[in-house]
Amino acid sequence: MAISLPQKFAALALSLACTTAAHAQSAITRLGAEGSAPILTGVRLPASAETLYLSGQVPPVIDAKADPLTPAAYGDTRTQAIGVFRKIEALLAAQGYGLKDVVKLTVFLVGDPRLGGKQDFRGFSEAYAQFFATADQPNKVARSTVQVAGLASPGFLVEIEAIAAKAP
Repeated sequence: MAISLPQKFAALALSLACTTAAHAQSAITRLGAEGSAPILTGVRLPASAETLYLSGQVPPVIDAKADPLTPAAYGDTRTQAIGVFRKIEALLAAQGYGLKDVVKLTVFLVGDPRLGGKQDFRGFSEAYAQFFATADQPNKVARSTVQVAGLASPGFLVEIEAIAAKAP
């Protein structure tokens, strides 16, 4: 059975449309990254994305002489957040990912005793800004930040969960 020229063009057009649609569905889409907002409104992952979920990470000790049950052993919120982001960065690298692959963060902040029990959102945001939406790593992430009554150690002011994804 011979295929006419119009049928060949129709088949070619259909093939290109399917290829384009498949490619569009295979990319990670970052939503709401306009302007100076430091976070996204959301992220759409294709079904074929490889996803890595990191458990909540807490800060490393920065002063071994300080009481480990106090923030003095780990630093203020900014310092703790920087330490946690560095841990996340190392954990991601060990799995073949980078900060550029992070699509979602869930951040738990304890009220800082030095701020009357209020979360130091400013200190956290300063730390976040060193790792996301920078010249070296321009990707922003979807993020939730909440104040909690406490974490596993009374010295922790910060815990962060991360989700990273790679499209095929």
